[in-house]
Amino acid sequence: MITKARPQLVKLAWRLFRVIVGASAMGAGLALMIRAHLGAQPWDVLHLALAKMLGVSPGTVIIGVALLVLLFWWPLRQRPGLGTVATTILPGVSCDAVLAIVPPPDALIARTALLAGGIVVFSAGTALVILAGLGPGARDGLMTGACARWGWSVRAVRTGLELTVLILGLILADPMQAIRAGTVGPGTLAIALTLGPLIGVLLKQRAKRETTPVQATPQAQPS
Repeated sequence: MITKARPQLVKLAWRLFRVIVGASAMGAGLALMIRAHLGAQPWDVLHLALAKMLGVSPGTVIIGVALLVLLFWWPLRQRPGLGTVATTILPGVSCDAVLAIVPPPDALIARTALLAGGIVVFSAGTALVILAGLGPGARDGLMTGACARWGWSVRAVRTGLELTVLILGLILADPMQAIRAGTVGPGTLAIALTLGPLIGVLLKQRAKRETTPVQATPQAQPS
């Protein structure tokens, strides 16, 4: 029994490791996008507005909002997993850590590079978490739960959530102040247009690797 259970434990440990790395990469990607000062993604517009209002770090708000979103899982009959716990805590922790290390650049080319790097790192982290299959993040679970409960399309629910948090963040931050601070800008549009497709490409590439049959090594024929 122990021998049979060991491969399953190793597999679970590997999946959990991927979730930890992926969730940490998500927070690092968020930090790079924030440091670029070219515009953040809608949820981060809300996070940054709340952080400034409450006088706390963006990572603290990321964790707090995720915990608040989890409260809405109960009426949607969603169940959290190990991946849910990791993506609730780790992105906020790693976001604050990277913000403390990476200084805000002045040159536009450096800011553009940070934005592009943040998008890639965040997308790779998201793909790792999804492929691990240990439970969705708080925000993704809210989306999938609403789709399953009321039969709404993913596109409609995701767009509605993104617009809602963006408008709320702009109200809390003051739109003109958010634009001057670089919280909302061309980067917000770039993130919206590239994040989903890039995550999709990464998921497809990984799926191809996992489904590609391994060619057997030719064996010597007996003489």
